[in-house]
Amino acid sequence: MCRHLAYLGARTTLESLLLTPDHSLVRQAYEPRYQTQGTVNADGFGVGWYDFERRPTPARYRTPRPMWTDQSFASISGMITSIAMLAAVRSASPGMPVEETGTPPFLEGRWLFSHNGLIPGFQHGVGRELRRGLTERRATGILGASDSELLFGLVLDRLDAGAPPGQALADVVKSVESVTTARLNLLLTDGKRIAATAWRNSLFVLDNRLEGTTIVASEPHDSDPAWQAVRDGSLVEVDFNSTKITSL
Repeated sequence: MCRHLAYLGARTTLESLLLTPDHSLVRQAYEPRYQTQGTVNADGFGVGWYDFERRPTPARYRTPRPMWTDQSFASISGMITSIAMLAAVRSASPGMPVEETGTPPFLEGRWLFSHNGLIPGFQHGVGRELRRGLTERRATGILGASDSELLFGLVLDRLDAGAPPGQALADVVKSVESVTTARLNLLLTDGKRIAATAWRNSLFVLDNRLEGTTIVASEPHDSDPAWQAVRDGSLVEVDFNSTKITSL
């Protein structure tokens, strides 16, 4: 399994979101509190962030190294600011290679994506069946072997067809569930919106409208009592003006 986090709000540093809180993502990499499968997330990490004053597409940093060992990222994270970002630490599914192509977040154009979960039987018939649902464009764009990257391809196909982010995620969850019973906490952003699913794993929202900030995360990164647990089977949709949680 994995842990992930997306943010929209006032400009802040990557350090303040990912390293400084008492139970920040770097600590969740080796000591998660709500993770239902696995004990550590040591198979890489990544973060993507937006600076629309410079370009419409995000920058991304990712590595197959454990997050807590990357002193270079710790050094630069306090110098990088953004109003929107997505980050994740990875615990590779059994049999999946530990390499950069399988490390979230996945990037295409303005979109960043991560997957907290597992598709059982992916390396056998399930993966082949799901690949049949990809367009040729998205199938040829897959670089690695992970189930998460294939899920992103399925999401992109739906976005290409005009679906809004939340609907794209919901459609992919339903499509996968028609083939197998999976864990499908999906997280997607274009720097202006966040969409996320809670599907057989933990998800929380911290919505501070007074400060104009929202965080969607696998688990709380501090003791703020305003963190809201998202019911399993839900879709979360966030923009700079509102947060909506509905049933999938």
